[in-house]
Amino acid sequence: MNSRRKLRRLYFSLVLTILVWVSFAFSVAPDNKTGKALIPGDIILGGLFPVHQKGEGDKPCGEIDVQRAIQRLEAMLFTVDHINQNASILPGIKLGAAIHDTCARATYALEQSLEFVRASISTLDASEFECEDGSRAKAKYIPTAVAGVIGGSSSSVSLQVANLLRLFHIPQISYASTSAALSDKTRFDYFVRTVPPDTFQAIAMVELVQAFNWTYVSTVASQGDYGESGIDYFQQEARLRNICIATTVKIPTNSKTETFKYIIRRLLEKKNARVVILFVRIEDATSILESATRMNVTNHFVWIASDAWGRQPHPVKNNEKVAEGALTIELTSTVIPQFDDYFQRLDPYLNTRNPWFTEYWEKVHNCKWKTEERSVPLLINEMPRQICNGDETLEPGYYKQEGKVQFIYDAVYAMALAIHRMQQDVCPRTTKLCERMKKIDGEVLLKKYLLNTSFYDGYGALVQFDKQGDALGRYSIFNYAYDNLTGQYAYKHVGTWGKNHLELTGDEITWSGGTDLIPMSRCSRPCNYDEVKSVHDTCCWICIKCEDWEYLYDEYSCRDCGLGRWPNATKRSCFSLELQHMTWNSIYAIVPLSLSCLGIIGTVTVMVTFVRYNDTPVVMASGRELSYMLLSGCLFCYLMSFILIAKPSMFICSVQRIGVGFGFAIIYSALLTKTNRISRIFYNARRSARRPPFISPRSQIAIASILISIQIVFTVIWLVLEPPGTRHYFPYNKRNEVILKCKTRDISFLVSLIYNMLLIIICTVYAVKTRNIPENFNESKFIGFSMYTTCIIWLAFVPIYFGTLNAFQIQITTLCISISLSASVALLCLFVPKMYIILFHPEKNVRKLIMNSATYKRAPTSSATITTATNHGTFTEHIKLNVQNSAQARAVCSPTDIKTDKDSVASL
Repeated sequence: MNSRRKLRRLYFSLVLTILVWVSFAFSVAPDNKTGKALIPGDIILGGLFPVHQKGEGDKPCGEIDVQRAIQRLEAMLFTVDHINQNASILPGIKLGAAIHDTCARATYALEQSLEFVRASISTLDASEFECEDGSRAKAKYIPTAVAGVIGGSSSSVSLQVANLLRLFHIPQISYASTSAALSDKTRFDYFVRTVPPDTFQAIAMVELVQAFNWTYVSTVASQGDYGESGIDYFQQEARLRNICIATTVKIPTNSKTETFKYIIRRLLEKKNARVVILFVRIEDATSILESATRMNVTNHFVWIASDAWGRQPHPVKNNEKVAEGALTIELTSTVIPQFDDYFQRLDPYLNTRNPWFTEYWEKVHNCKWKTEERSVPLLINEMPRQICNGDETLEPGYYKQEGKVQFIYDAVYAMALAIHRMQQDVCPRTTKLCERMKKIDGEVLLKKYLLNTSFYDGYGALVQFDKQGDALGRYSIFNYAYDNLTGQYAYKHVGTWGKNHLELTGDEITWSGGTDLIPMSRCSRPCNYDEVKSVHDTCCWICIKCEDWEYLYDEYSCRDCGLGRWPNATKRSCFSLELQHMTWNSIYAIVPLSLSCLGIIGTVTVMVTFVRYNDTPVVMASGRELSYMLLSGCLFCYLMSFILIAKPSMFICSVQRIGVGFGFAIIYSALLTKTNRISRIFYNARRSARRPPFISPRSQIAIASILISIQIVFTVIWLVLEPPGTRHYFPYNKRNEVILKCKTRDISFLVSLIYNMLLIIICTVYAVKTRNIPENFNESKFIGFSMYTTCIIWLAFVPIYFGTLNAFQIQITTLCISISLSASVALLCLFVPKMYIILFHPEKNVRKLIMNSATYKRAPTSSATITTATNHGTFTEHIKLNVQNSAQARAVCSPTDIKTDKDSVASL
């Protein structure tokens, strides 16, 4: 491969050499006034500058470039003068310059560069030729040999020229060509530059986009190496940083107005991409802004432009509204005050070494020279202009130092210092140009001296080259905005970029429309802190909200925190939830506890009263043993509220399991025993005169105890099958709550109460059956009222309890109140009437009233009168019965049943 490459290079060199010789053979010496700017010297530096703009049609050159070209050309002449005045650089040797116009066109620049190549391949020596008459021959034109070339300006020019100069080992230093392709030393090994490559500029532009959180931008590039390579590198860096390209537009060479209108329309199609990256020539930047102005596209785009726009006034002239808010990048440079003094003192009559200065003077001052030799022909239909007299001045209104002056200054100085060091090594004992330096070896000059040159230029810049021949990257960021102080639009410095670091003073930036609010340039809105992206591509997505119990695992997915955990406020991590349980100071606890306390006070009061009046007829007639059992059950139910509200633990949960059912079992077992006894006494008497079995107090206690023991057996079985303990309960719709509950399923709790429900139902049935017994036994009616109310309470309790599973406080409160109400109903219905008689009507608390006669429908066949005497006195009970047979009378009124002791009433 290497041999083939060398053969191709040799072939190309041979062909180019032949072309150069042909060009040399048929050419004449250029006119010094029109062909090149010249400073005679011992060592000549070539120069390539775009003095004129690109011509139209067949014309290679157009109008003179008043904004840049003449300043850049004079900057080289100024620097050469400055070096020649410096005795420490090239002492005894005068440095010269030969500068050609490239007309901003690569092909034309290549033709002008042939001037430098001719001298390198020419071996003409007048001493070797003699005329027939014996005189020495004189060549018609001897080309100028150059040690190196300063230029070109645009990358397209430098690419063409570099290909030519490398064949003849002529070093080239560019002051403005930034194409990344020129860093390829396998192709451009004799090219160096005092400006950084566009790769640095592209990185600076990407970091600028990233600094304002823009993720969706459009790009526009000029056709050619400068624009295309620059925008390609920008896109490459942008994608690495998740910045999406909305649309990419390329501007063809020699585009017309319609082309730029089409570009604006293309950019407007992506409405969310308000930021537009411009890697374009200055002419294209001007045309884009002009088209946007004509289409009235203002306050929409944010232009981020490369150094071709920089701080140039030409693109923004008459396009201020459209350009407002633009961020432009320019190579960091310092104004050289000595050059300002030099340039403003230039006299068009005396500056004969610059053949284009008079043309520049006419253009700047809009005048024409009177003398024919100083006059430039007027264009067709051009309005007459005033006569130039040379007294016009280049005041600040006409002149401002161009940004590349310092880089030209550095390029000339770098070349001069390299030649100086070479001269010291090659000609160590002389201060004059020795024979070995008359023909400079460009390869040695470049690789040994120029690439190793490093110096401070005195204006804040360190000039040195890396292994690719590139300079250090340093850029200034400018914002084009309205200046309230001057009342005009102007560029203001808002940041710098250097050593891969961007510094911005963002508070000073003014955006389109004069606002300081940073415009948005995103395909999709930023997702909120609790949302993730459903990505269609890198920059376009749909925001999806995470569930309440999920946290953001990354920007694209949510993850469940897990039971018992909850995301923090930022949704970035989870924390453990605090266990919730009933607290004593909660309103949900205060209400049932207050009701329980009232019930306890009432129950204790009844118990104390019954104990005190234990032997009175009212107490004895109510069945003292069962009454005390019933009151104990009520007291137990009231105390259960405290157990239910306490913080769950194994002990508390065990007591809850046992206590709720046990308390109900005591109450309803006692009531069932009472109603069963009354029913058996009065309904069995109709069928038989025999005394019903198991109606004595002991029997009643035994029956009630058996009924209670059944509940205890069921509870023990429940505890074995489902051991007590605590559990964490998570409400169905409230993942942010963790409730500490007893380790009992709610359905199990309901099953544990089925037996008590059965007791209530049976007791209610007996209460209904005994509702019409004589007034003497009207306690059955109160039992009936109690059971009816209890049924209503339980029918309401069950749906409320299971309907509030997710509201544990309401559930526990409902359970406590239901238990207390059940106990209160029994307490109020069965004991309040007795307490009323005992406390407020003691005169009625006597046997005569308690055993007052009860009249049944009198039977036409018989009647009976029974008189009983006791040692406390005698009283006669007249029981008028509707007797169906004598056996019935005997069953109810048998002398053995009516005892003479104090318990006779209680037995009934």
